[in-house]
Amino acid sequence: MGVVRYGSDLIVDLLNRYEVPYVAMNPGATVRGIHDSILHYADHRPEIIQCPHEEVSIGIAHGYAKVTGRPMVAMVHNLVGLLHGAMAVYMAYTDRVPLLLLGASGPMAVGRRRPRVDWDHTALVQGNAVRDYVKWDDQPFDADGVLHSFSRAYRIASTEPKGPVYLCFDVAFQEDELETEVALPDPARGGVLTPLGTDAAALSAVADYLLAAARPVIVADHVGRNPERVETLVELAELTAAPVLDLNGRMNFPSSHPLFRLDRDVLRDADLVLFLDVRDQHGTLCETDHDARPTGRSRVEPGCRLVSIDLGELEMSSWTNSTQRFMEVDLAVLGDTRDALPRLVDLLRSRAPDALPGSSVAGRDSRMATLGVEHAERRTAWLKKAEAGGETVPMSPARMVLEVGKAIEGYDWVLTANTVKDWARRLWNVDEPHRHPGKHLGTATQIGISLGVALAHKGSGRLVVDLQPDGDLLYDASALWVAAHHQIPMLVVMYNNRAYHNSWDHQTRMAAYRGRGGDGIEIGTALDDPAPDFAGLARSFGWYAEGPISDAEALGGALERAIAVVQGEGRPALVDAVTLPR
Repeated sequence: MGVVRYGSDLIVDLLNRYEVPYVAMNPGATVRGIHDSILHYADHRPEIIQCPHEEVSIGIAHGYAKVTGRPMVAMVHNLVGLLHGAMAVYMAYTDRVPLLLLGASGPMAVGRRRPRVDWDHTALVQGNAVRDYVKWDDQPFDADGVLHSFSRAYRIASTEPKGPVYLCFDVAFQEDELETEVALPDPARGGVLTPLGTDAAALSAVADYLLAAARPVIVADHVGRNPERVETLVELAELTAAPVLDLNGRMNFPSSHPLFRLDRDVLRDADLVLFLDVRDQHGTLCETDHDARPTGRSRVEPGCRLVSIDLGELEMSSWTNSTQRFMEVDLAVLGDTRDALPRLVDLLRSRAPDALPGSSVAGRDSRMATLGVEHAERRTAWLKKAEAGGETVPMSPARMVLEVGKAIEGYDWVLTANTVKDWARRLWNVDEPHRHPGKHLGTATQIGISLGVALAHKGSGRLVVDLQPDGDLLYDASALWVAAHHQIPMLVVMYNNRAYHNSWDHQTRMAAYRGRGGDGIEIGTALDDPAPDFAGLARSFGWYAEGPISDAEALGGALERAIAVVQGEGRPALVDAVTLPR
């Protein structure tokens, strides 16, 4: 008699066939079949990352994908789990990461539903809850459908522009015996599509524009999702003596390079702006008022040429406005920068000897020298300001970042998400693509994504550092348990200003605008009275922890001890650094 196999066994076979390493999940009745198949049929493969909340599960898969470029699985129980994790799905969509979201529903057969609970938690069609912000979803009901759906979902998630997909498996299919043997797909034949090629004539025109420009500026946002293109972007920038405004969707450009820029005022002198994988072109160029609203004035002068290379029109959603405001450009090139950048560099190198006097290429050396002096002066000023931030208690955020930077010198470090108002990029040498997988995405996202980044680097010996906002951790504080339980080594340094200071600032501006004085701004925004004991919370979950620490002079020793635990014992450690708001 042959071995009995179940529908959930087939699903797990597919996960292992496609070499999915982890399944982050909060357990539930509708995924009990898959859960059992991982444990007892596939001998604990993929490895389960147990999470206390679906938002954490999806955040971990999100962070893992930012590092590896490959989809990991987050699994959610039924409709309720999907709704719990919906916000995290949306953030994965806006951040362009590949992610396999697996769920379950039903039983769809009415006669097999348990009273009340199976009815309340079953939806038709369940994917409607997230359809507006996933690339694709499906709800297969048989073995052929599961094979088809999984293979297609993996390919869609992994093909540029990448994003999350959702597959919902019927409980009855999971728990029933397979009626026939089925052949598993070959990932080598059905996996990832080749990169989208860029039109040769369009790239030739971009090269001509760059050669004609005297003061080009490059703006990059998600170029670094392909780490090998960071070096290519450096080549392009040096060849054209173009400063690079790095918007930090990913690490796109080394922060210590003389052409690295953070200040958008670099655009004011440009006669050409080249946007590379930039979704918000209009927002990058427009001037804003004190409330960060557009003034209608542009940072670039009339006549400045605008050129873009991206995949933006392929990721449109009619539901969300995350695609940003439409902006006219002189040349919009549909293309993947993975393909386009090396070809563009080759074109420029072949044509550089014929560059006209006054162009960026012809005047490269003198322009590079000028830009290098400017960059060095800025870094000196940033360091001076950060050092002065230790004269107060609590210390300034910049001083906190400076102290962390000193503590991690000599280590092969990784910064997970938050840069603390870009102070990490100002003060640290972010020199390699692996140093930083991209900026934070707002409250209730950072700790989950940071765990995923740390999971992707587990076993590498790298020191993973999370500059962790206090308000964000309070959303998903139970995520600390995940790191301790699964022995994910990481250093969390609390960026603890004891308030939701973004909202604090909004209230301050609103009161001033309306002439209402501003008394009571702390109501609804302060995280005090009592102040959360983050070190105590972390210790309760099994972490090494110290703090709160308000004095910059005391921070270095605590960081040194915490790093010794992370690197020496493979345990997570937290240091609670209390800072001023700014």
